[in-house]
Amino acid sequence: MFSWLGTDDRRKKDPEVFQTVSDGLKKLYKTKLLPLEEHYKFHEFHSPALEDADFDNKPMVLLVGQYSTGKTSFIRYLLEQDFPGMRIGPEPTTDSFIAVMHGDTEGVIPGNALVVDPKKPFRKLNSFGNAFLNRFVCAQLPNPVLESISVIDTPGILSGEKQRISRGYDFAAVLEWFAERVDRIILLFDAHKLDISDEFSEVIKALKNHEDKIRVVLNKADQIETQQLMRVYGALMWSLGKIVNTPEVIRVYIGSFWSHPLLIPDNRKLFEAEEKDLFKDIQSLPRNAALRKLNDLIKRARLAKVHAYIISSLKKEMPSVFGKEGKKKELINSLGEIYSRIEREHQISPGDFPNLKKMQEQLNAHDLNKFQPLKMKLLDTVDDMLAHDIASLMVLVRQEETNRPQQVVKGGAFDGTLNGPFGHGYGEGAGEGIDEAEWVVARDKPMYDEIFYTLSPVNGKVTGANAKKEMVKSKLPNTVLGKIWKLADIDKDGMLDDEEFALANHLIKVKLEGHELPADLPGHLIPPSKRKIPAE
Repeated sequence: MFSWLGTDDRRKKDPEVFQTVSDGLKKLYKTKLLPLEEHYKFHEFHSPALEDADFDNKPMVLLVGQYSTGKTSFIRYLLEQDFPGMRIGPEPTTDSFIAVMHGDTEGVIPGNALVVDPKKPFRKLNSFGNAFLNRFVCAQLPNPVLESISVIDTPGILSGEKQRISRGYDFAAVLEWFAERVDRIILLFDAHKLDISDEFSEVIKALKNHEDKIRVVLNKADQIETQQLMRVYGALMWSLGKIVNTPEVIRVYIGSFWSHPLLIPDNRKLFEAEEKDLFKDIQSLPRNAALRKLNDLIKRARLAKVHAYIISSLKKEMPSVFGKEGKKKELINSLGEIYSRIEREHQISPGDFPNLKKMQEQLNAHDLNKFQPLKMKLLDTVDDMLAHDIASLMVLVRQEETNRPQQVVKGGAFDGTLNGPFGHGYGEGAGEGIDEAEWVVARDKPMYDEIFYTLSPVNGKVTGANAKKEMVKSKLPNTVLGKIWKLADIDKDGMLDDEEFALANHLIKVKLEGHELPADLPGHLIPPSKRKIPAE
């Protein structure tokens, strides 16, 4: 059981005591941030109020992409199982948002029933109306992958004439709602369809401020040759660079995420390495879930503070009797100047302000006279939360991570290559010869022996200084050569015999071929004559 105690003398109430990070986040939100949001109508402008389920739910992965980029196939590949409501085809098949979640029995829960379930984090989607709820379902099924994460499948984003047909609800706004609450956003692209339609461009822009959650998958990459793949990758990066306004390059994973044979297997090793990296990223989500929720609460608090300054500034400028409409138009038109003034007066970063154009559109629908003046007590409470409570909660996050067994996503495709000969890198690099009876180093030992005997061995061993002269010819850094020396000097006597010298050269070859060195020497690499020596 963990707890932390706030002991700031300035607090006018009893110190906070929380048992878990989730409990702490819920209480901080309800007692310190929610009053500020309600006072300045934050929920009407930005995001609905958070509920307990938003803090308790499992990590969620949101899949976004144009139609037929393999979103549903990607989920099927991860789960290694069909899920209720699944449809796959070259045409726009998935016409609904499908939340794929764990359940004891297979079944589909329709949207209208889903948004009244207090245990599910979807209640606030009710505001998007029946047109959306009729296109929203939850597919439940017993699957080990879903015990750790949930996956949100989305309708294929349309292009050309199709995108002119109205969906009946604000598609970008729904995705923005999900983006605020999910742990990872995966944008899927088809190697044959790199055009980013107007609707897709609008969607990517709606994901602004969530760039840290975005990963890009270039799917179906086995259908093109290596030279074409290089061009496609370059074109994708160029297209994304025009839409995603970040100085960092977005991580793009290349592969073919379905269980069919590779059409062009030339890049098999690349696809395996990329899949391993992507799976590792997804598997880390449960471990980092509490930290992500904490981070999102901080982002929300910063936006709520800025929103309070904007609303109170507009209220302050409004006349009490005459000329209200004219003044309202004037203030909305000069909102950019109000932003700049607030930025200067309160030392707020420009990146914390809401989108100017969107804010102006929303303000047109409100009566500015009904806004509230600045109430410093509410802002001070949020500042106190950010300065003290959040810092203390960070300590509890680390304690939970340390004391809780390591959480990773298991089952489905994540277990497919975990053990056995189809694990990533099995039988390669330091793993070469793992299944062979003969010592793998023995193949090249005669060549290494020739070098060994030129180094003036004494009593069958070469000194560290003489071995170094030969090892530095590899041009590897001293840090790497030092690690190789520690692995090869099995009896730890500061010298190398012929077998240890051969082993050192084998490890140099492994590193020069681009493989990683093992942290400890694998059993199959220990020379046969030394296999009884216990490793230190």
